[in-house]
Amino acid sequence: MASEYLEHKLALLPDAPGCYLMKDAHGEIIYVGKAKNLKNRVRSYFKSSHTGKVAKMVATVADFETIVTSTNKESFLLEITLIQKHQPYFNIKLKRGTGYPYIKITNERDPQLQITGQIKNDGAAYFGPYPNVYAAEETVHLLQKVYPLRRCSGYQGRPCLYYHLGQCLGACFKTVPEAEYAAQIKRLKSFLNGNTKQIKAELTQRMEQAAAALEFERAAELRDQLHYIEVTVEKQKIISHDKTPRDVISYYFDKGWLSLQIFFIRQARLMKREKRLFPVVDSAAEEMTSFILQFYQRKNNILPKELLVPKGLPNAEIAGILGIPVRTPQRGEKRDLLAMGEKNAALALQEKFRLLAMDKQKTTGAMKEITDALGLPAAHTIEAFDHSHIQGADPVSAMVVFVDGEPEKKLYRKYKLTTVIDHADETASTKEVIRRRYSRLLKEGQPLPDLIFMDGGAIQMAAVQDVLENELDLAIPVVGMVKNDKHKTADLLFGKAATPVHLDPRSQGFYLVQRIQDEVHRFAITFHRRVHTKHSLSSRLDEIKGVGPRTRTKLLKEFGSIDKIATASVEQIRALGINAKTAQLIKVSLQKKAAVNKGSSHD
Repeated sequence: MASEYLEHKLALLPDAPGCYLMKDAHGEIIYVGKAKNLKNRVRSYFKSSHTGKVAKMVATVADFETIVTSTNKESFLLEITLIQKHQPYFNIKLKRGTGYPYIKITNERDPQLQITGQIKNDGAAYFGPYPNVYAAEETVHLLQKVYPLRRCSGYQGRPCLYYHLGQCLGACFKTVPEAEYAAQIKRLKSFLNGNTKQIKAELTQRMEQAAAALEFERAAELRDQLHYIEVTVEKQKIISHDKTPRDVISYYFDKGWLSLQIFFIRQARLMKREKRLFPVVDSAAEEMTSFILQFYQRKNNILPKELLVPKGLPNAEIAGILGIPVRTPQRGEKRDLLAMGEKNAALALQEKFRLLAMDKQKTTGAMKEITDALGLPAAHTIEAFDHSHIQGADPVSAMVVFVDGEPEKKLYRKYKLTTVIDHADETASTKEVIRRRYSRLLKEGQPLPDLIFMDGGAIQMAAVQDVLENELDLAIPVVGMVKNDKHKTADLLFGKAATPVHLDPRSQGFYLVQRIQDEVHRFAITFHRRVHTKHSLSSRLDEIKGVGPRTRTKLLKEFGSIDKIATASVEQIRALGINAKTAQLIKVSLQKKAAVNKGSSHD
C-alpha cells in the first residue's frame, strides 16, 4: 500500500507518455520505466498486487519523479539513456543490454550502410538510435536496394551477387566514381533526416500495382516496407543528431513561483535532468538570469558548448559572462527541446501547487476537526508539553509548537527543571514549566497559543490550569492527550472535569494529535538522554579527587567516553597536561568502577 505522500503524488500524475524514475528512501534511483500513459502505468504499481521482483521493488519505493515526452517513441529512447546513466538496481535486463541501434554510413573510399550499436568518433554519419530494432534493420535492407553503396567486402576481381541484384555499385570489380557515392549518400541522408516523400510515393505506387495484379504477397511486403519507414525515421526530440554538448534551460512561472528544467545533452543524448522550484521576488526573467549565472559559476561546473534558453533573457550579457554561445531557437529540434522543458516545468509546478493545497487542506482540516470536537473556535497555534526523567533523576520538560497543523521547529523549547524537590512529582514539574514559559511570554509581550496540549491526564491538566488561571490570569484552553495500554494515542481530555473527547482514529484530526504527541515525546526523550548522559559522565569523573571541571572537559573532549578513558594508558592521560599522580588515580578509579559494574551485572 502506498504511503500518504505517494498517494498525493499518484493523484497528480499526468495523462502523457514519458519515463518514471522510482527512488528508495535514500533518494537512489532503483528503477526506470517508460509508459504510454504515466498516470495509468505508475498507479498500477501501487493499486495492484504483485509478486517476485516487482513486489520487492514496489516495497522499496519511497518516492518517484517523471519526465514527460512528446511521443511514446521518445520515452523508449529516454528510458535507455536513463538506465545507462543511473544503472538502477531493478533494471537488470535492460542495464546489461547493448542499447538501441544506429544506422551508419561509413567514412570510407567505398562507403557502406550498416547497423551499429555504438557511436565512434570515426567520421562516419550516424542516425538514431532506433527503439524498434527490427524496423531499423528492414529499413537498411530497403535502402540497400533503393540507394545502394557497397555491400560486398571490397575488390575481388569479379562482380558480387549483390551487384547482380542491384544492391551494390560494383566496388567488387571496378572503381566507382566518388561523385556517384556522393549522390547516393546525399539521398540516404535526406531520407534518414525524414525526407521520405519521394520514396514513399514510389513504394505506394508499386504496392498498388502489385495489388491490382493480384500479387498480394508482394503488395504486403511493400506495405510492410512503408511501415518500417514510418517507424524508423520518425523524429526524436530527446535525441539530437548534433553531438554538440549543450544544455537546455526552460522555465514556467506562476503565482510567484519559478519552475526550472535543465536538460544536459551530451553525445546526442539526454544524459541528465535537473529541476528546481523556488518562490521569486523579481520578474521571472531576472530570476532566471541570476540562476543561470550562479549555476554555471559554481566550482567544478563544466560549461557546455552551447546554452539554449527561452526568449526574454539577456542572451548577449549571459554569453559575455559565461564565454559560451547563448541562443533562443525559433524553430526546429532545438525549439522543440525548449518546449519539452517548459512542459515538464509546468507539470512540476502544478504538482507543487496541488501538493501544497492538499497539505493545507489536510492540516487546516485537521485543526478544524479538533476544535469542532472540543467545541472551540478556530485555532492556529498549539503548544504541547511533555516531561522526561529516570526514577526522578535529571528531570526535563520539552515543548513543541504546531502552527496550522505543521511543526514550527524554530519555536521548540527545552527546559531543565530546577525548582522541583521530588523530581517524580508530575504536578510540580508541570507547574514549573508552564510558569516559566508563559510568564516569559507575558513579560516579553509575545503572542500566546490558541491551545495548550499536555501529554498526560487530569492531574497534569489541573496543574496547567492552576498556574494559568490563578498565577498568570490567562484563559488558554488546556487539552490532555492520553494513551492506551499499548502506549498509543487514544483520546483527548478537555474541560475542568477532564471529559474524554473522542476523535475518529481514521480522521486527519486524530492523525494530527498523534503527530503532536509523538513529536513532543520524541523531543523530550532526546533532550533527557543528552542531559542524563552528560550528567552521568560528569558524575563519575567528579567523584575522582583532583579532577575538576577543566580536567573533566579535557578528558571527555579527547577520549569521548568514560569507557575509552578507562582503557587509555596513564601516559595518554598525562599527555593532556595532567600530573602523574592524578592520571594514575583516574586510571585506577575508573577501572575499579568498571569491575564493580561488571560484577553487578551478573547478580
